[in-house]
Amino acid sequence: MINMRKISMQRLVVLPLALGLLFTSCKRYSSDFGDTNVNPGVTGSPILSALLTNVEAGLSGYGSNTRAALYCQYFSETQYTDVSLYSLPQINFEGEYSGSLYDLQNIINTNTSNNMTQVARILKAYIYAHITDRWGDVPYSQALTGNSTPAFDKQADIYPALIQELTQASAAFNTSSAITGDILYKGSTAKWRKFATSLRMRLALQLTKKFPAASGYAAQQFNAALTDPAGYITDNADNFEVAFPGGNFRSSWYSLYDGRKDFGESNTMTALMANVGDGRQNAFGGLTEDQNVSNSDWNLPSSLGVPYGRLRSFVDPWTQVNPGWARVLRGDYRTQSGKVMLLSAAEVFLARAEAADRGWTSENMTSLYQAGINASFAQWGLAAPAASYFTQSSVVLSSPAGTAANIQKLAIQQYIAGYPDGMRGWNIWRRTGFPVLTPAIDATNSSKQIPRRYTYGQTAYGSNTAAVTAAAGLLPGGDTQDSKIWWDQ
Repeated sequence: MINMRKISMQRLVVLPLALGLLFTSCKRYSSDFGDTNVNPGVTGSPILSALLTNVEAGLSGYGSNTRAALYCQYFSETQYTDVSLYSLPQINFEGEYSGSLYDLQNIINTNTSNNMTQVARILKAYIYAHITDRWGDVPYSQALTGNSTPAFDKQADIYPALIQELTQASAAFNTSSAITGDILYKGSTAKWRKFATSLRMRLALQLTKKFPAASGYAAQQFNAALTDPAGYITDNADNFEVAFPGGNFRSSWYSLYDGRKDFGESNTMTALMANVGDGRQNAFGGLTEDQNVSNSDWNLPSSLGVPYGRLRSFVDPWTQVNPGWARVLRGDYRTQSGKVMLLSAAEVFLARAEAADRGWTSENMTSLYQAGINASFAQWGLAAPAASYFTQSSVVLSSPAGTAANIQKLAIQQYIAGYPDGMRGWNIWRRTGFPVLTPAIDATNSSKQIPRRYTYGQTAYGSNTAAVTAAAGLLPGGDTQDSKIWWDQ
């Protein structure tokens, strides 16, 4: 949804023209009245710390994407089931450009602090990765320049550009300039550099379909990140997450049940957790949405997954008969002052394990794999699983590395560790095909298949017709939810 408090890119182009006409007609009066009409209570330049804080707080939306969580079957809908039945995802992206991306570009253009500029570059890359992972080809090189009809860049060009941007931004930090308004890493350049390197690993691994070989581009970029002197995230203390203070600034997961209860943990997810006897289910599903501390059930788990992909006429009566269905997260993990995870130590460990399995690196696959699972348990405040967890047939990795079975198990553990971040789950499934997901029984789209992308919105077709039409023409099958984006082909 477009944030109406922001000024759209189109208005930014039109506004100077209108003001120019106004100032021309009024210019002769300026010497007489001087600063009479200047409001001393309004700043004439942006407060960069406020822009950064606003952008960082808004990042929680990327880690709590319910549409993606429905596509990857982390969640089920309990009442209005259109999205999980694959209704057309024709969604506008312009609000993300005129909102957070515009604010970050403002920080970069103003450039009053080198280190804030580098943080803004890193966050821009993070947001652009989310945008291109949803739509595919999108405006990039001509975006945020004042051009109201920017060309759409190919995803094949965007991904390398993002990796390069992260690499250069990390290297450009210095020890003398401050970072103000930073609610994520409190101005720690060391942590920002680790995050940038870890994000490079994520992006490189996302390209395994296009560059699977150990000598290919993806492996080269993964190794460059792995050996970067800045390091990468290896401890939950360095996780990239939004921690909310509560009150007027509430966690996205708290808001999920603030007056509504439209989502539950899916029976796909609960069945997977039961299959491996995974203790993280004690955190993943909650017995009630009621956060009243007098309710003794608010911090109790539930493993009763909501049937996925069913019509409202089926699932609504089912939830009435089964009031203990699993809410998304146990109550004490979705308080007002809860957290939204964006990139974790568990993800980095498991990415390194997969890279080792693929022969991209010489690291120890098994030790990294177990470290990733242990870090995921610790992230939820849970004790590490017993040794028997790692030896069961559905979890243990084969030796030597490089087997198809290993990729499946690695992907499933990445998928579990990504919960409830829907974009992580959807990306892992699209990239690897695991876990194997059965499309919605009551799917309403013509193909009856799980969507592979969002389709371009009406705003682009109305205001940037030529560019979006050209981009749609490059998609295999056209601008449909079944067309695969570049790295998914």
